Amino acid sequence: MKAIITVVGSDQKGIIARVSAILAENNINIADISQTILSGNFVMMMMVDLEESKISIDELRSKMEALGSEMGGAFTSWTITNSDI
Repeated sequence: MKAIITVVGSDQKGIIARVSAILAENNINIADISQTILSGNFVMMMMVDLEESKISIDELRSKMEALGSEMGGAFTSWTITNSDI
């Protein structure tokens, strides 16, 4: 299954590294990535492949939610959308 992850929030060091680490730890491949700073906000979109992952998309959502909290609410908005739909 493929999914699109979007992250929007205040720009700070380590966002890409921390999100990428969660994906790598769970054997989720980043197929494509785009990121920019828009009016001082960090904006990232990733196309990921969960085919070899042992976690569900819901478990991934939980991990991303926990990461956002760990980073002091760095994400003002994030979504994970099943792109196979």
